[in-house]
Amino acid sequence: MSQQALGQFLPMILLFAVFYFLIIRPQQKQQKAHQEMIDSLTKGDKIVTNGGLFAEVTKAEEDFIKIKLNDSTEVKLDKNYVARKID
Repeated sequence: MSQQALGQFLPMILLFAVFYFLIIRPQQKQQKAHQEMIDSLTKGDKIVTNGGLFAEVTKAEEDFIKIKLNDSTEVKLDKNYVARKID
């Protein structure tokens, strides 16, 4: 490969490297941390759903969790709809 061809591809390679380190890599870390949080949910944990509901986990299953919204309402929620855990 000649230096002229390398000179033409160098800006594109640098742009991809910047794009990877500023956008792709942090997003992958965030997804991994969110998945670990979802996998670690246990009975008694307080959560916020993507819809903005505050709830308490009553039972964790493989793909779903049962949550208590109030004293008389218990529903089943897909684990992917948990926004965050409240400490």
